[in-house]
Amino acid sequence: MSKLPLSRFTVVDLTRVRAGPTCVRQLADWGADCIKVESTEDEGFGGERHGSDFQNLHRNKRSIAINLKAPEGTAILKSLVKTADVVVENYRPDVKFRLGIDYESLKAVNKRIVYASISGFGQDGPYRDRPGFDPIAQGMGGLMSVTGLPGQGPVRAGIPIADLCAGIFAAQGIFIALLEREESGEGQWVQSSLLQAQIAMLDFQGSRWTMSHEVAGQEGNNHPTNIPANVFRTSDGHINISASSGGIYGKLCRALGAPQLETDPRFSNFRVRRENRDALNAAIDERTQTRTSAAWVELLNEAGVPCGPIYTIDQVFADPQVQHLKMAQGVEHPTLGHIDLVAQPMILSRTPSSLRTATPERGEHTDAIMRGLGYDDDAIKKLRAEKVIV
Repeated sequence: MSKLPLSRFTVVDLTRVRAGPTCVRQLADWGADCIKVESTEDEGFGGERHGSDFQNLHRNKRSIAINLKAPEGTAILKSLVKTADVVVENYRPDVKFRLGIDYESLKAVNKRIVYASISGFGQDGPYRDRPGFDPIAQGMGGLMSVTGLPGQGPVRAGIPIADLCAGIFAAQGIFIALLEREESGEGQWVQSSLLQAQIAMLDFQGSRWTMSHEVAGQEGNNHPTNIPANVFRTSDGHINISASSGGIYGKLCRALGAPQLETDPRFSNFRVRRENRDALNAAIDERTQTRTSAAWVELLNEAGVPCGPIYTIDQVFADPQVQHLKMAQGVEHPTLGHIDLVAQPMILSRTPSSLRTATPERGEHTDAIMRGLGYDDDAIKKLRAEKVIV
């Protein structure tokens, strides 16, 4: 494998729970030296250390445990920052100022530092100090109002999408800041929040309001604007079909053995199909119940109609295309043995991501990192006795 593209960068990781670790994972998986700064006490943020969630979030990192409330601990952190490229934190906005590790404080140590902050609602504004968690952002960001069946009431997405997207957007901001630094020679403060990320992910549902003042509602499994695009019953389960364009809709009708649906005045063009969506869905559903899901997926795809199965999570990873894409990749853990984690969704032809090491134990690399900063064994022993490090 070619040298990993981010191996020249050092990242100081102050993050916890999910949004922050998601951000740092984007750097770690492409080779950045990510130093996870943990508390000297096990705070329990992010779940059980040997659990699947924690292991998936924190692979490819080194760990040092520092008491940042002690002046000596803050001094160690600033020593790390002197030669680092990136700092990532997702404390509540006031915490970093209390600890003296905010952007301006660390910029005084290293003007080239790219400092990324992820919060619930932003670094300023009326909600700055509110605690922010994914379900809160899903609700305030509009997602829960457009998820679920009509009239069902608000429904949360089955994944922490606000957390995940805030982390990915923060990583994107870091990459931009690192590129800009090549010309300016100076870092900057990158900010993302769960609320901003969730609103951005509304995408066309958001622009329906900003441009046309349409307030989107719950559509269930119907696509909000494309018809037919829905979940349909089969003889042994359900499938997704998306056939809204004129040409594909005709192919669907013929593949279903129902050519009359193409010429029926209620369904003959997109406008009337939209007006008669329920009737069209019912007509398609009646036909799809005559065969198995696998039979329809094969038949419709051969006809050029977008169609796919609806998997449980175990079925996802058993699918041959998913296996071909290597979306589960293994790493060796000293206690757990071989474990499979979820891979990155991007493929680079020369420098792909790499699962190199499992999530470290808390403070596993403290001594090595401290020696790299110039501390000798006596100093390390003294700091450990004083509970500044673990």
